[in-house]
Amino acid sequence: MGNKKNHNRTRAQESTNAIERMYITMRHLFNRGFYKPMGISGETLRESLLLLRPEIYGSIAEEKAELNGLLYVIDRLPQGIEECSFINLTSDEGYANSHFKPIIPEKRRRNCYRIDDEQINIEITRGRSEIYDILTHLTFLFIESHKISKRVLIGDKGLTTRDWVKLESAVLSKNKLTQPEREVAVTHAANILGRTFNEIQEVYEDFSEPKQPERILHIIYWLGKLAIEEVIENKKRTVTFSPVLRERLGHHIHGEVWANDIKKILHQQNLLERPIHIISANMHSVMNTLFSPNALKSLVAKKDIFEIYEILSNRNNESLRLKVKNEALKHGMTFIGDSSGTNIDVQIFDSSKIDFSKTDLEFNESFLKSEKPVIFVMDYAFGEQAYETIDELLKPFKYKGQKIHLNVQSISIMGKAGILEGGKGDIMIPSAHIFEGTADNYPFENELSKTDLEGQGVDVYEGSMITVLGTSLQNKDILKFFHNSTWNVIGLEMEGAHYQKAIQAASKVRASICKDVKVRYAYYASDNPLETGSTLASGGLGTSGVKPTYLITRKILQQILN
Repeated sequence: MGNKKNHNRTRAQESTNAIERMYITMRHLFNRGFYKPMGISGETLRESLLLLRPEIYGSIAEEKAELNGLLYVIDRLPQGIEECSFINLTSDEGYANSHFKPIIPEKRRRNCYRIDDEQINIEITRGRSEIYDILTHLTFLFIESHKISKRVLIGDKGLTTRDWVKLESAVLSKNKLTQPEREVAVTHAANILGRTFNEIQEVYEDFSEPKQPERILHIIYWLGKLAIEEVIENKKRTVTFSPVLRERLGHHIHGEVWANDIKKILHQQNLLERPIHIISANMHSVMNTLFSPNALKSLVAKKDIFEIYEILSNRNNESLRLKVKNEALKHGMTFIGDSSGTNIDVQIFDSSKIDFSKTDLEFNESFLKSEKPVIFVMDYAFGEQAYETIDELLKPFKYKGQKIHLNVQSISIMGKAGILEGGKGDIMIPSAHIFEGTADNYPFENELSKTDLEGQGVDVYEGSMITVLGTSLQNKDILKFFHNSTWNVIGLEMEGAHYQKAIQAASKVRASICKDVKVRYAYYASDNPLETGSTLASGGLGTSGVKPTYLITRKILQQILN
């Protein structure tokens, strides 16, 4: 028994080392300014990722290709990246004012620009976490591309298998493929990837896009083609970091602009001195909770409020969402779309303009009349960006030589996270955030507790949570170690420790906000990385995220309004 335990421990230690090595290597490559992912400079990243075998990348270490991991990565990178041998990470350097059209990945809001046939630029405005995220995805992509070249190359003269020749003619054909032609192409692709015909058919639709229905074939072909060129002609793909990006990173340039824009608007509306409650959340749950009961009266009369939330979260109900939004804009909500490059939009709710008797929340009328709190909702930050934005937001506002301190009463962070016991849609209430790869930990007094959210048909867990470098690096061995060790870890996310670090600095070190500021953290589970088939690569939450999102939102609002 002792031996097995020891083996698990060493696998966890190996994995921790692999993450640390990746982290250090990425910083080194960034400082150096460029690297070749499949050359000697990219070797440490490749080896570490293969050693780590993160759950999200499934069969990365096997000979067969990984399909769900490929879809996960492709959704987060710009379309056409598989065709490019030069990938340039830049700061916001003015491409928005050029003829280049921004390409925005399906699942990550970031601007990318196709410069020419060989080069794509990806704009980094969210700090280091975004760079780690992209480099990890690219490493995965290039490892997969070399699996393809290994299977299709015969000898070292550049000769290829019949499967490859047939796939090439299908992809390069100018005509739309008929169903028989598509099935023939899928047969060859399956052979190249070491997968069954059926496995490719199952994910075919997920990859398809209106402009590119055969996208999966296109991706396989171009990944393989560039890998073959690397092997035969030594034309190595290159990732570069622009000089401006290297100079600006870590200087909070976008966060500072973002925070100043917001404080100016708060000042113009005479809200800067009022009690402010900051909530980091999505852009719909607070608005829908406050305004849907009145905006959708006829529906609310017939249905349970959580059914209303589900209806609102359905993509096809744009007109209902618009009704709620218009109601909100008429009664005290200001929307600030981001123009700083942080990609974080903001809503400000002035409670003195809201008629709370038209909501279905409990509230303390005399408290609201005397205090007139302002509810400030900001969209989710990304990893280290959470530190940058909150750190800048909590600094005093400089106006005509004066320093105006913000009267921040509470900061609530809600979001989605991976859970280590329980499943998708359950709720986690953290008591501390632990930084992955370090012994840094941030304990805090959470205003939300398990009892606040229990008994509503959703399981609730309490304990510490790990703030990870990137969701795509998680593997079972580390997570099991954290879960079973004395750290009592219940889940993992990307922002918690960054937020808490900024809050502690502002309240306890800089004294720019009240030292007894109340904090609330709650997350709902988007995946369980310890359960095969429940990782992030297995697809979205569907409607299972609606109930926990709104349970948390309602609880936060109730505490603010009383």
